[in-house]
Amino acid sequence: MARLSKREKAAILLIGIGKVHAAQIYKSLSEDEIAMLTLAITTTKKVTQEEKDAVMSEFYETAVAQKFISEGGLDYARGVLNRALGDEKATAILEKLTDSLQVRPFEFVRKASVTQIVHLVTNENPQTIALLLSYLEAAKAAQVLVELPGDVQVDVVARMANMESVLPEFIHEAENIFEQKLDQMGTSDQTAVGGLSSVVDMINCVDRSTERNILETLDMTDVDLADAIRKNMFVFEDIIKLSPQAMQRVLKDVDQNDLTIALKGANPEVKNFILSNLSKRQQEMILDDLEVLGPQKLHDVEEAQQKIVNVVRMLDDSGEIVVSRGDNDVVI
Repeated sequence: MARLSKREKAAILLIGIGKVHAAQIYKSLSEDEIAMLTLAITTTKKVTQEEKDAVMSEFYETAVAQKFISEGGLDYARGVLNRALGDEKATAILEKLTDSLQVRPFEFVRKASVTQIVHLVTNENPQTIALLLSYLEAAKAAQVLVELPGDVQVDVVARMANMESVLPEFIHEAENIFEQKLDQMGTSDQTAVGGLSSVVDMINCVDRSTERNILETLDMTDVDLADAIRKNMFVFEDIIKLSPQAMQRVLKDVDQNDLTIALKGANPEVKNFILSNLSKRQQEMILDDLEVLGPQKLHDVEEAQQKIVNVVRMLDDSGEIVVSRGDNDVVI
């Protein structure tokens, strides 16, 4: 095993787990990583059963160790592994993880429900809330943000966007406070956290009403931040930036009723662009539906528009279309 490089071990692991599981792993890799691993797999020579078993065993033990560290910290993991594998084996596994393993703070909070997290951050200062939301998945952070008072939402977003690094001592102190409140459940200098990308990911997941409230308030309190957020977001009005091919692909997955309601509140430029990417028959049907469609609640129009935006973001995530942020065009 000592003669195998990390790249060779990765290739043997992917071969060993089979095509289906390997494909799932590939979805989480960058293009460069995929190219590197594919080359390693294609150039891998015959591997002995002993080498294959050793690689699979090492991967399993490392994954288990990482799970223990995430759940209870390094000392907890060491104690469990010592009892299970003995001091020498446990030390060897943990040493392999030392250079590469980064345990995300607030891992125990990431497993909590949105309701629990909202209760957890009640009465906490916006800076602490911003720190916690920076470590949550964007979708869950968005759900928590929606439940906060409007003024707190704006304050938290502003603090997240301006947060570049946080002292580990502050992170550990916040973790201890939240652990105690939940009643259950490190690096050297500073840990990177938050920033504009975290804010954009989170706001992309909230409803349009919350999105509008945050951005309009920021327009009055921090116009530069509001502009920076908008330039990195994709909102309904940005549909005019799509290429015709991309727009036509999006429309395939949009419900006609949602499209009609969305167009009810669309500005003329957006409306004309969308209609221009429909067939003549579809255009006539939509225009007929718009003529007989009565007044719609703003909430319903915004919800329909958000559904279309969600389709764009989904296709972007899957790679079927590529949405370039800022002033760039969209390519497919």
